[in-house]
Amino acid sequence: MKFATKAIHAGQEPDPTTGAIMTPIYQTSTYVQESPGTHSGYAYARGKNPTRDALQKCLAALEGGEYCLCFSSGMGAIDAVAKLFRPGDEILVTDDIYGGTYRMFTKVFAHFGITFKFVNMQDAESIADHITPATKMLWVETPTNPTCKIIDLEACAALAKKHNLMLCVDNTFASPYLQNPLALGADVVMHSVTKYLGGHSDVVMGALIMNDANLYEQLNFIHNSCGAVPGPMDSFLVLRGIKTLHVRMDRHCQNGRAVAEFLRTHPKVDKVYWPGFEDMPNHEVAKRQMKDFGGMLSFTLRGDSIEEAFAMASKTKVFSLAESLGGVESLIGHPASMTHASIPKEERLKVGVSDSLLRLSVGIEDIDDLLEDLKQAIG
Repeated sequence: MKFATKAIHAGQEPDPTTGAIMTPIYQTSTYVQESPGTHSGYAYARGKNPTRDALQKCLAALEGGEYCLCFSSGMGAIDAVAKLFRPGDEILVTDDIYGGTYRMFTKVFAHFGITFKFVNMQDAESIADHITPATKMLWVETPTNPTCKIIDLEACAALAKKHNLMLCVDNTFASPYLQNPLALGADVVMHSVTKYLGGHSDVVMGALIMNDANLYEQLNFIHNSCGAVPGPMDSFLVLRGIKTLHVRMDRHCQNGRAVAEFLRTHPKVDKVYWPGFEDMPNHEVAKRQMKDFGGMLSFTLRGDSIEEAFAMASKTKVFSLAESLGGVESLIGHPASMTHASIPKEERLKVGVSDSLLRLSVGIEDIDDLLEDLKQAIG
């Protein structure tokens, strides 16, 4: 079954009672049992819900996985993975990473004796220099947030297998339409479902997809025990959003390319970070492991002035100044003061997240309107 067909049909059957083509919203907290201990899998909604089950089957199919668990947020999903580890364990993390992930790792789980090393993973061979006997996992984002660095997932998977490490990939920027880390050797794929999968800026959710049954059982235990589960209405909204994922992603990629090329030729723009440029580091890797280059990009203005960056971000009319990404509407953000504010300045600067860097989530509006908006905002 091809991707577009999976997006519309995977995990979803007509309601057996009414024939409803859309998965019903099972808005219930508990389920009636005929006698104690005889339920058929549904006992309490924290553990299972039919609407969530349908979504999990759909997401697993889109990523080419056997199992999926949906969480109340992307951070809830990351939290569950971190809970697999114990004091003394070490995790190697992409150095250019979402600020919320950095905050959770350094401000929450580091207090429980887990060590997090933030390393440059663009040269996959150099990752081995940081592996120690305590290392248990590689945590990878690609493309990275916010400077869109590309990391070779096949090389990371080979390294992880050689050293008996888990490989977890945050696939939020790419979506399963553009990239499938499980097929490249990853053990777990994480999504902030809030973003491209939901696609309409009306849901907060996370997901983990995997193939290993034992790993699924461990994460499912955490999922049920700790309770970071999404509600049925949110699950329904994501199922609805996914039905147009392939159509939306094609337009995101088309518009993203046009915006990136426009910015690169603008006299007031200094650097543009977008994986589709041939001179972008690891561009050939991106061509190999991605179907297209996505709608996320970031850039700096000449002079590297935070005041000018603030001024531009405040002048856009079609691009809304807001956190998040992946919705149908275009967004502009200032990572240093918004999504990555929790990362110390010296650490941000090391990976290129300067005070003047602006990040764009290019939506699916008419491209002429988007370009005109950027023109007037830059001045």
